[in-house]
Amino acid sequence: MSQPLIPTDSALPARGHLATEGVVLDVVIPVYNEQHDLDPCVRRLHAYLHATFPYRFRITIADNASTDSTPVIAYGLAHELPDVAVYRLEEKGRGRALRTVWSASEAPVLAYMDVDLSTDLKALLPLVAPLISGHSDLAIGSRLAGSSRVVRGPKREFISRAYNLLLRGGLQTRFSDAQCGFKAIRRDVAERLLPLVEDTGWFFDTELLVLAERAGLRIHEVPVDWVDDPDSRVDIVRTAVDDLKGVWRVGRALGSGTLPLDRLRRPFGDDPRDLGVPGVPRGLARQLLGFCTVGALSTLAYLGLYSLLRPGIGAQTANVLALLLTALANTAANRRFTFGVRGRRRAARQQAQGLVVFAIGLALTSGSLAALDAAGGAASHRTELAVLIAANLAATLLRFLLLRGWVFASSGGSGADGASPNGASPNSTVPADPFAGDAAPTDSDLRTSR
Repeated sequence: MSQPLIPTDSALPARGHLATEGVVLDVVIPVYNEQHDLDPCVRRLHAYLHATFPYRFRITIADNASTDSTPVIAYGLAHELPDVAVYRLEEKGRGRALRTVWSASEAPVLAYMDVDLSTDLKALLPLVAPLISGHSDLAIGSRLAGSSRVVRGPKREFISRAYNLLLRGGLQTRFSDAQCGFKAIRRDVAERLLPLVEDTGWFFDTELLVLAERAGLRIHEVPVDWVDDPDSRVDIVRTAVDDLKGVWRVGRALGSGTLPLDRLRRPFGDDPRDLGVPGVPRGLARQLLGFCTVGALSTLAYLGLYSLLRPGIGAQTANVLALLLTALANTAANRRFTFGVRGRRRAARQQAQGLVVFAIGLALTSGSLAALDAAGGAASHRTELAVLIAANLAATLLRFLLLRGWVFASSGGSGADGASPNGASPNSTVPADPFAGDAAPTDSDLRTSR
């Protein structure tokens, strides 16, 4: 076996077609006390791969400290079936098992699936093909895609959908199904991504996907046919609590910009968006979308605050306070989401520059209200709001130009002061590896029957 995966460069190489000599795919099956299901499931998977998979493969049974007959059955399968291996861990944890076995494997594509084989195996080749071709970095099976066909009870359906909605709301994820036990990753990606993943249990999958997505890696989703296993050993309550803790931990780390996700970047030119289009500034479309989204939310907040404050303190004072409060929030949101600047460095200076932009917007809106008063007559509240909306549209266009060309000009689309788009500064270091003290797996750890 190869040595553990340790990052050696600051960025990933350009993504290309993988070599298909030798073992191409290593499918890991993590198990804990699965003496009844292990034998038939491994035989079924082995027979399917031998009959349909066009490349060499290995099936690795990762035994998570089982206390029943699972180890005996696993070693029996490895002795009897070619291309079946066993790895024994003395500690429980699906994430720990996947991280350990993936780190020891020399296969260019690493996958895993649950021992119950709830996912139809016909989805396996579509899962790994985009990784072999160089199209994608990771691939996941999705039970929530429109064309997926799923058989499971309402309780688990509700929990799954609620969890993925939580991820979308809390961590702004875009992948549809974090928990499906059917995933694959390229080894060159795993060698840099795995050291950043801290969880050793069920949240491992989610953390892996969130960090990959935030780093700009491509995640391919495959609609799957899936039948629920009624004999699932998952402790739903404990798993839910651990997942919530994981969401909070990862969210804080991403928000503070402490994760060195820059090591997961592809080299310049690998992404066609790097090439640019003559006359179109790079990143302009994405920045406009982010700015419009933030601006729409800011405008709603501004109008709400103005309407709330106006009866008590008058139109001009209410306008100043509402615009000031929303301007601070608007600058912070645009800094983070529109222009990709993270970390605290220069945040105060950029807020001060944002206040200058705010002053210009204040002059436009206050001038509009003053002009409305000078026109004579008592204007209705609806008329005031219409005038303010028109003035804010003009101020918004000017605000975008000033934010892009002045306040965040030094970010260059990569984060201010040399920070990467992912929030890691050039001096970022890798967090302590919770497995650094583990001995490297050796050939004797994986007993394979050839």
